[in-house]
Amino acid sequence: MFSKKQEAHSTPQAGANTVSGSTFSVLGADLAVKGNLAATADLHIDGKVEGDIACAALVQGESSTIEGAVVAQSARLAGTVKGSISAASLVILKTAHIEGDVSYDALTIEQGARVEGKLTPHMAELKLAIAGGTEA
Repeated sequence: MFSKKQEAHSTPQAGANTVSGSTFSVLGADLAVKGNLAATADLHIDGKVEGDIACAALVQGESSTIEGAVVAQSARLAGTVKGSISAASLVILKTAHIEGDVSYDALTIEQGARVEGKLTPHMAELKLAIAGGTEA
């Protein structure tokens, strides 16, 4: 009888630890993914992704390549991105090479980073949308 109670008591704890313990996902340097990625938690990418990415927070390694749109609450980019980026808080490190339009609320770009595209604060997009809506 004690063993049944221990088993029943152990199972919820293991499930709770699994859920609370998985706060980020990692795509290693040897991994190449073709397809869109969506994560409710944080995502660390060191490999290659051909597809759009949507996540809470993105950390990109120096040797990583992303070919697709990126949407995140926060992003710290150090590799190559070929596609649009939308992030509330965006940090572009000196090793990054961005080819695409970037929209942001807060932006930090280290000296040496390459950005080929239009930089637009989210507030400017909102003002344009409001102005466009009143003119119509």
